[in-house]
Amino acid sequence: MSTLTGQQIAGSGLTGWVFLGDALYTRAATGSFATGLTLVAAVGAAAEAANHHPDVDLRYPHVDLRLTSHDAGGVTERDVSLARTITDLARDAGVTLDGAGLSRLELALDTPARDGVRPFWREFLAYEGEAADGDRPWAADELGDPTGRLPVVWFQASGREEPRQRWHLDVWVDPSQVQGRIERAVAAGGRVVDDSEAPAFWVLSDAEGNRSCLCTWQDRDDETV
Repeated sequence: MSTLTGQQIAGSGLTGWVFLGDALYTRAATGSFATGLTLVAAVGAAAEAANHHPDVDLRYPHVDLRLTSHDAGGVTERDVSLARTITDLARDAGVTLDGAGLSRLELALDTPARDGVRPFWREFLAYEGEAADGDRPWAADELGDPTGRLPVVWFQASGREEPRQRWHLDVWVDPSQVQGRIERAVAAGGRVVDDSEAPAFWVLSDAEGNRSCLCTWQDRDDETV
């Protein structure tokens, strides 16, 4: 089954879900642990029936859900269909779904020697590499937590001579949220360093010049994300 582009996902009519580059995300405001447990049980039954299973994080007072097709390497119609089912289950339980405030964190290492340092970070973090390590289709420049709990680490090619910040954060947000996030960061003492690749990403820095990126799915449908 082929993966969907960000634009196709945006046009699918999902309510309360956001696409953060790799998967669909939402947060169910349950208000109590018991309600969350009931919702998780209902979602679990529906997922078993569909033979397609979300990542579920039960907390007090919310449940976070993530949908992606590991075998396809992204979001497919199976995920959109299960998202619609979960939306109906949440509505029946009197629970609101809202993914707008969610974000996804990646760590990026700028390096001219990706192949040389990648094995160290793989073993240091006890991460996985390419798809041969399991059912998660990591890209050639990525390492990922096999449990899906910790951020992906990816390796950004750089030269050896130019000044560079070795580590930076990539934070994925919904396009509707990015401008407000930028404005608040600037008001808190930061600045926009580079917006030439917007709306795919903006480079921001703090007052000391430490740079990181705010990323969205927009203008990157020709990429594998």
